[in-house]
Amino acid sequence: MSDEKIRASLDAARDPAQPVLPTVNPAMQKRSEPDSASFHPAVYISTWIALSSSVIIFNKYILDTANFPIFLTTWHLVFATIMTQLLARFTSILDSRKKVPMTGRVYLRAIVPIGIFFSLSLICGNKAYLYLSVAFIQMLKATTPVAVLITTWTLGIHPPNMKTLGNVSFIVLGVIIASLGEIKFVMVGFLFQVGGIIFEAIRLSMVERLLSSAEFKMDPLVSLYYYAPACAIMNGIVCMFTELPVLTMEDIDRVGGFTLFANASIAFMLNVSVVFLVGKTSSLVLTLSGVLKDILLVFASIMLFRDPVSLLQAFGYSIALGGLIYYKLGGQKMKEYLAQGSMAWGELGQTRPVLRKLMIFAAVIISFFLVIGSLGPRYAPESADKLYNGIGNMIGDKGI
Repeated sequence: MSDEKIRASLDAARDPAQPVLPTVNPAMQKRSEPDSASFHPAVYISTWIALSSSVIIFNKYILDTANFPIFLTTWHLVFATIMTQLLARFTSILDSRKKVPMTGRVYLRAIVPIGIFFSLSLICGNKAYLYLSVAFIQMLKATTPVAVLITTWTLGIHPPNMKTLGNVSFIVLGVIIASLGEIKFVMVGFLFQVGGIIFEAIRLSMVERLLSSAEFKMDPLVSLYYYAPACAIMNGIVCMFTELPVLTMEDIDRVGGFTLFANASIAFMLNVSVVFLVGKTSSLVLTLSGVLKDILLVFASIMLFRDPVSLLQAFGYSIALGGLIYYKLGGQKMKEYLAQGSMAWGELGQTRPVLRKLMIFAAVIISFFLVIGSLGPRYAPESADKLYNGIGNMIGDKGI
């Protein structure tokens, strides 16, 4: 049972740079029974990946336009507070909150301290976007499960396990190599991201301790219902003494009110999509979908923000992702999935050979652009700028 709890905590630790949802009680993560009204799991997976990636890219765009990361985080949490309150009063989506024994004393002793670390992780995560590329931040986030594991050992939630530590060491090694290969390394941004990861790890460990009681069975949306108001107040206090004195309406106008509203709406829909993804599939699918999302984000960062990624960095990140997948699945499960994948690939070649050839062709094209994107800014900056400008103009002309 303890293994299931820590696995659930680690699965929720993918995106600390945005208002992601707190960890769910493992008892709430049982796969729902299939019904005729359900969509195919691929729909839930693709929706979550699209929303999660959109929030990160959206946040990066806004923070590049106007420098107010704490205000942006506070706005997200205020919007989430309003939406969860409306859902609680006018829909039945949050009716499960009535089963949670939440009192004023429990809220102050459990929710508020966790909310403090939640706010700190969000603030540090968004501050990091001012200094680091999206690609490099996603690489650093791969160490979050390691930080959670060490934190649970430090707090005495789980006993130390040297075998597990050896398994996660590949993640750390890969991220170190990726950091050494980072072309635009900024120490301040690196420290902000490390701080965000540490605060997120502490938060998740505290959430796991809270949810160790069978009475606290909260799905992600109910968790947001309780956490968002406390976090919004704490972030608002920080914003009041840091960014609010220098924030002007010109900054808001430069971003646009509609843009801020759309940004907060997508962030909230991401929270809702997690409920459906975990409910219709499993927390393991969420984790593996997160790995795919991170890879796509690295590629999107290269194309949209012209973030250079060196070959050494790509090599290190590959090691980190391999270590993460091995840690989540285990050696035996990986062998089973690889065997199943090999059989499915062979069957696809027999039943749909054209589709398989198209998939191979697409993989080659994507790999080619990844290599060009990583080598171009370093060895041919002028040509790379022309390529990126051409892509940017094409996207702008299409109105994307």
